[in-house]
Amino acid sequence: MQAIVFYLVLPFIYFISILPFWILYGISDIMYLFLYYILRYRRDVVNQNLRNSFPDKSPEELKKISKKFYSYLCDLTLESLKKLTMTRKQTLKHCKFHDTTLFKKLHSENRSIILLMGHYGNWEWAGSTFTLETDYQLYVIYKPLSNIHWENLMVKTRTMFGTKLIKVNNTLRDMINNKNTIGATAFIADQTPFPENAYWTKFLNQETPVFTGAEKISKKLNYPIVFINIIRTKRGYYEIFAELLEQEPKNTIENEISERFINRLEKEIIKKPEIWLWSHRRWKHKRKDVPIS
Repeated sequence: MQAIVFYLVLPFIYFISILPFWILYGISDIMYLFLYYILRYRRDVVNQNLRNSFPDKSPEELKKISKKFYSYLCDLTLESLKKLTMTRKQTLKHCKFHDTTLFKKLHSENRSIILLMGHYGNWEWAGSTFTLETDYQLYVIYKPLSNIHWENLMVKTRTMFGTKLIKVNNTLRDMINNKNTIGATAFIADQTPFPENAYWTKFLNQETPVFTGAEKISKKLNYPIVFINIIRTKRGYYEIFAELLEQEPKNTIENEISERFINRLEKEIIKKPEIWLWSHRRWKHKRKDVPIS
């Protein structure tokens, strides 16, 4: 049954993917009306997340952010489908680096790096742009899907232009195996970890468990940490900014890198909150959930 559904839906996905951008965003506008007003997709989750994150904002301000977020979520969903058939020229036109000097410097020093980013901006397009515009071999950490058909499609989409994937359970092992390659390993590090294995800190006015796997690996391998910020300059166009977060992770104290990352991401979310993934149940765990050892 899963295969039948997949192959019925697949032509529609490719049809969406080959549409001109102006038609794509017209569909997105209609999709927004359905998602926000009729389906009301995760409205309670989004509204609660926004209220807790911005307690000083008025209900009208929060509603405005919410609507902008749902509009952007529809854009992001269709942009991710568009990626299936985007050419090199289209990719670099719609998503570009502000400056790649940092990567040239680190690559010339033969240093593999770790990229830290959040669910902010179009991270799917940014992966393709990184592969096309830098000399690094990009590895993206991902969680495999249970449905093999959708899994294969996701892998095909994310490995365009030469990007490689690493399954989340194999992260350290594969990174060690790849030590002879000058690589950049990307972690989307604002996901919800198991509370007992997390570093707890304040993020967007809330006690939040923070994923520490990237920090632990960076300290073990001493790979420089680069923060990736994806700014939407206008609809359908993005600019990527890279910032060295730590040159020598082995010299940092415990949780220092995780704290720096989450603080840096928070600053960007506050500037332009609508392009972060508010529908994610980021705060489903509470600190009281952590068992007493």
